[in-house]
Amino acid sequence: MGYKIAVAGKGGTGKTTLTGLLIDYLVKKNKGPVLAVDADANSNLNEVLGTDIEETIGQIKEDVNKKSLAGNNFPGGMMKADYLKYKLNASVSEGDGYDLIVMGRSQGPGCYCYVNGILKAQIDSLSGNYNYIVVDNEAGMEHLSRKLIDPIDTLFLISDCSRRGIQAVGRIKQLVAELKLKVGQIFLIVNRAPEGKFKSGIEEEIRKQELDLIGVVPMDPMVYQFDADGKPLVELPNDSSCRKALNEILSKIQFEN
Repeated sequence: MGYKIAVAGKGGTGKTTLTGLLIDYLVKKNKGPVLAVDADANSNLNEVLGTDIEETIGQIKEDVNKKSLAGNNFPGGMMKADYLKYKLNASVSEGDGYDLIVMGRSQGPGCYCYVNGILKAQIDSLSGNYNYIVVDNEAGMEHLSRKLIDPIDTLFLISDCSRRGIQAVGRIKQLVAELKLKVGQIFLIVNRAPEGKFKSGIEEEIRKQELDLIGVVPMDPMVYQFDADGKPLVELPNDSSCRKALNEILSKIQFEN
């Protein structure tokens, strides 16, 4: 089984940006192949990576349901399960040194439990083909509570430099303990810190939440400019302060297959 990395945190903290740069780091260190998983219903990891996607798992689920309601109208006389498997395998987008699968969303009201279940089964099915599986979770705690991936070798908790952000990831860490998830190591990364620094009150909150701070990523105007121009963030130059800081953080960690 591949080495499993999960990224979680409060919405708006730059979680997906750091996930994309983490995937890029592993690829450039020749750690691949990597399976990238966008487990957010409001998916945009592909934009960070600069990868086109044909279909999300949510869209495939809708397609299968429509054909089933139309009298099992599947092409080539396929059964429902065979058609679903075929579509899921075809939905894996190929990148440079990585593959990407995207959860996406279903249409209309209702929860994402069924789509989440399909995604979990797909990860389990594919994970043996990759050295690393990197999962960008949706904001909050939903996917951890559903045990989308279990065990997790490394869990990155991403926060901005606000007290609320630190408290949010503190609750995620507590949930991990309550659910008795098998997690090898848990690290906090504080992102978007002005000049790479935060106030003493934030440092105090990190200690209070008993979080293991492994590094701080500064606010980087290049990230904003690339996003505004619609450029994939993995194309950030090596002198980007965001990329430099994250690479230094990741170099401290012993990722083992």
